[in-house]
Amino acid sequence: MIENAPWTKEPIRVRYAETDQMGHAYYANYLAWFEQARGAWCRDRGFTYRSLEARGLYLPVVEVHARYHGEIKYDDDIVVRVRVTEIRRASIRFEYEVVRAGSTKVLTDGYTWHVLMGSGRKAVSVPPDVRELLGRDPEEHATVLD
Repeated sequence: MIENAPWTKEPIRVRYAETDQMGHAYYANYLAWFEQARGAWCRDRGFTYRSLEARGLYLPVVEVHARYHGEIKYDDDIVVRVRVTEIRRASIRFEYEVVRAGSTKVLTDGYTWHVLMGSGRKAVSVPPDVRELLGRDPEEHATVLD
């Protein structure tokens, strides 16, 4: 486990298309919000999914979990907080919290596990330079690699 990993915060305004007939955020859209926040987390550390894929490296989701604690509705301003909590030989665990903007009350929490795969679509060990990217302090990151 990575202790005190820094959070990246991604603001999102809930669109009408992301709600159900009752005006609540549809449960599957949380996964898209997790993905959006994960992309912001990478950019905060100076790289993108595109830059990894250009190297023949991929990070597919192999497990996902979400627990809903409160309502999120159409036009709500929310913030998805994301951080890496574990890096293993060939896998990475991202943790998420969804809060209403300006609040600290967690409305949803969850995680995703990703396996690093090479161009042969088989798991590969996280290369040292990628491990360094994953461990960067977002306050001190380099220019985005693309």
